[in-house]
Amino acid sequence: MPWRKQDKPHVKEAGPTTYLEEGSEIDGKFTFSGTVVMNGRLRGEIVSNDTLLIGEKGVVNANIRAGVVQIAGEVVGDVVASERVELKEKCRVYGDVSAPVVIIAEGALFEGQCRMTMGRPAEVTQPPVRDLSLVPKRSELPR
Repeated sequence: MPWRKQDKPHVKEAGPTTYLEEGSEIDGKFTFSGTVVMNGRLRGEIVSNDTLLIGEKGVVNANIRAGVVQIAGEVVGDVVASERVELKEKCRVYGDVSAPVVIIAEGALFEGQCRMTMGRPAEVTQPPVRDLSLVPKRSELPR
């Protein structure tokens, strides 16, 4: 129906740019751009402005800071997202979650605190400045 609001996609349309499959292990700071699908293991820190998808086989022992974070596997650490965090049905998250949009599916295991932050501030436009000296006084208006 044309008047219904169209849902925004939760993941960028371009598709994943990197896959870390089962058997992969990273120890340290992981930074990326684009969309990463992680089914391996990571210990350390994850930093990005883009999308991180932690698959059912993914095990992350790290603090995460990204634009969008979708978790179906296990995360031990704090998750901070500038756009949204989604905890899928069978995920396990042990840490605090902070984002403007937080979605926790039924069946997700979440032990921590959840903070819904303000989204990115919209551009505030100032009303045009009016020259009030041109407005006639009430006594000057014709009757």
